[in-house]
Amino acid sequence: MLCPTNNFALQLNKYFVEKVLPRKNSIYKAVREVSKVVTEVLREVEAQEPRFISSLNELNGRFEGFSSASHTEFEVVLYLNQMGVFNFVDDGTIPGCAVLKLSDGRKRSMSLWVEFITASGYLSARKIRSRFQALVAQACEKCPCRDYVKLLTDTSEVRLRIREKYTVHIVPAFRCAGLWPRSAAHWPFFPTQFSIWPNPNQINDVKNEGFNILSKESIYMKDKQANSEGDAWIMSFTEAEDRLLQDGTRRKCLSVLKTLRDRNFDSSAISNYVLKSLVLYECEKHPNDQEWCDDITLGDRLNGILLQLISCLQCRKCPHYFLPNVDLFKGKAIQSLDNAAKQCWRLTREMLINSHCLDRL
Repeated sequence: MLCPTNNFALQLNKYFVEKVLPRKNSIYKAVREVSKVVTEVLREVEAQEPRFISSLNELNGRFEGFSSASHTEFEVVLYLNQMGVFNFVDDGTIPGCAVLKLSDGRKRSMSLWVEFITASGYLSARKIRSRFQALVAQACEKCPCRDYVKLLTDTSEVRLRIREKYTVHIVPAFRCAGLWPRSAAHWPFFPTQFSIWPNPNQINDVKNEGFNILSKESIYMKDKQANSEGDAWIMSFTEAEDRLLQDGTRRKCLSVLKTLRDRNFDSSAISNYVLKSLVLYECEKHPNDQEWCDDITLGDRLNGILLQLISCLQCRKCPHYFLPNVDLFKGKAIQSLDNAAKQCWRLTREMLINSHCLDRL
């Protein structure tokens, strides 16, 4: 327990107002700036190729499919149309990935994406990504913002550099609504009739909403020789995770962790996604709403998450929340993980013994 509790709660509330909210506002301004440029690029892409229709729409102050990895790095998911003629195959061959295969009796000509289907009947994520990259390259030369946006060419993915300040990863994707992958069949871990968090309604909502599959490079595909590996799609549960963290205090916890990370770590090993995953695990350990009800209990939750982060860094493994066979630290340099563990321990120790530590964190 963080000590002394009441003093720390007051400090935490002050920290949220003075440090966390300004960070959130700064990112929100960056998102609005970046979204305007991305919209221009995608409008030009759609003019060249109508199958790539922009899905970057604003709803209640948020852009659908837009997420931030940091205050200068963002990801935009571009939802594609018509996946219906394919079967979703999740056989665990590549951790965190699945393939789309033509349904029995279906012909390639029945698909909107006919030229991206392999001889074996798989819809190739790699081929779609390659085509999309070529379209974006042309769009960057033609769009009104061409003077301050460029396509990075050191990867097969579509990454834009905007005003020499922001990096945006645009990812073609399909929605898998009403489906739930076999790799995540173990979730939730506890009998649903006794669940407090997630409760049965949350579980049903999440599974009915489904997940997305993304055309991205996977660290598990790196150095693979077979071309078929590149045809696989990465499974993404961003919407499901956001639904589970709708509660204000749980989201506040994640925002505080991101701010602490930005101000106290110099390692890229601890991504926003790692922090989000650890918050979800903490929610399972402490499912009662009373354990997340105010800044007093929130201090204890922060302590638990930071200690779990130290453990993951020292073990050099952080399992994905829905796909525990996927390691979020896969491919990270050992030295980077070790340095992050030392920094995290210094931060945690300070928070445990000094109720006024947030004044300088």
